Amino acid sequence: MSFASTQFLAFFGVLFLLYYTLPRRFQWKLLLVGSLFFYSFAGWWCLIYIGVTTVTTWFTARRMAALAREQDAWLKEHRAELSKEERKTRKAQDKRVRFRWLLGCLLLNFGILAVVKYTNFVLSNISGVLALFGGGTLPIFSLVLPMGISFYTFQAMGYLIDVYWGKCPAEGSLGKFALFVTFFPQLIQGPISRFGDLSPTLYEEHPWNGRQIAMGGERILWGLAKKLIVADRLAIPLRTLVADPEQYSGVYVLAVIFLYAVQLYADFTGGIDITIGAAQMLGVQVTENFIRPFFSKNVAEYWRRWHITMGTWFRDYLFYPMSVSKPILKLHQRCRNRFGRFGKHVSVHTCSLILWFVTGIWHGASWNFIVWGMLNGIVIIISQELEPLYDKFHARFPRLRGSRGWDLVQILRTFWLMGAIRVLDVYRDVPLTFRQLGTVVTSLRPQALWDGSFLELGIGAGDWLVAAVGAGAMLVCSLLGRREPVRQRLTREHPQLAWAGCTALVLLIVIFGVYGIGFDAAQFIYNQF
Repeated sequence: MSFASTQFLAFFGVLFLLYYTLPRRFQWKLLLVGSLFFYSFAGWWCLIYIGVTTVTTWFTARRMAALAREQDAWLKEHRAELSKEERKTRKAQDKRVRFRWLLGCLLLNFGILAVVKYTNFVLSNISGVLALFGGGTLPIFSLVLPMGISFYTFQAMGYLIDVYWGKCPAEGSLGKFALFVTFFPQLIQGPISRFGDLSPTLYEEHPWNGRQIAMGGERILWGLAKKLIVADRLAIPLRTLVADPEQYSGVYVLAVIFLYAVQLYADFTGGIDITIGAAQMLGVQVTENFIRPFFSKNVAEYWRRWHITMGTWFRDYLFYPMSVSKPILKLHQRCRNRFGRFGKHVSVHTCSLILWFVTGIWHGASWNFIVWGMLNGIVIIISQELEPLYDKFHARFPRLRGSRGWDLVQILRTFWLMGAIRVLDVYRDVPLTFRQLGTVVTSLRPQALWDGSFLELGIGAGDWLVAAVGAGAMLVCSLLGRREPVRQRLTREHPQLAWAGCTALVLLIVIFGVYGIGFDAAQFIYNQF
């Protein structure tokens, strides 16, 4: 059930009315029932997968919390008769037991994710290697990927690790924990919420709050406008450009880079706007996932602004634990002694490359995503190693640092660099992607920009104008909303203008939205992950 569908609007409308009609003590239970019903549209069998993750994670967290309480009680009772060393030994033993529970649950749930998402990828690559030596091919299984499995698995496992670390308590109610895992607005494309951030408002009783509901509705409209007016309109020429790469090379590749950057941003942030807006209308606060990423001055900053909850998940639960693990610390010591300054960074760079490999394959079981992830990591590592040269450059030209002109140069450089890497997601073929990028240098053919060729890509001049105006509106709102979102300022200072803007958005969506059969728009891009 796509957010940009009549089904979802009907579902959310009924849920919303019941939510504020039933006694408040039933609100979280209604959300749980509604979330399970929503997810069942992906297939009733999907409920088995998410049910296994929910129950095993809840039980394991409860067991680890119980073991921790038993340890604390035992140590308190026997404190007087134990030496400091004995207490330390007992704590280490108890921690190992809890770690085994943690590891077992992690292996089970990440194992489920790995089997359904990566089995055929692994088998096809093994078959490719066997073919080189004259061997046969391995069978491919008909495995259907449950919708949102990467998102809800990461969210549940993040909670489990936090319980193990003592950062959050184990939730006693299976129903409430099931709601945390299945909460429908963020179930299929994030954000990947932390239990400590989402639970305070998820389980509260929420009275009717007109201003909050209006703000949430405004954000939903803004998200639908991004999706239906801009993203789905640009998807049409992009499909044409990618379908025949030999014909559409050179300057068309630059067009693919630019158009896909705008389309993906409008699609993904549009979906997140609907997520946050729907949650806000229900009184639930969901974490922001984007902070104007196209204004980033380097790749590392870009990833602090784009898909924030995914980046922080990998940082907190993979990069940091890995960087202080014994093998990495030994590698750091060995390389620091042998290779000097660069050796100090080898362990960090190793962790970064592993992190970006996992980030790439999280997005999809194919080589284009793996190469995409590794390229991001390599660019960041090169930037870090070149920092002394950057410092010398700015010492030589001190007026450049902080100037608007230089900031713009850095922003444009980052935009096009990230776009060139991201084009691996468009062509879905690594050699083809690099060949296409090469044609920008070997056969640019810029005349296609003004000879009318772009009017033969599936949309006419009017559609290009609508898309351009929509993209311009997103840019203006980003610029004006650096300190405070435009909609919040309008609602507070000019409520009548805000209502007029909402009415205009509704009309624009109805008139200029791109719809599929039955007035149901295309699925959001990140639903596939």
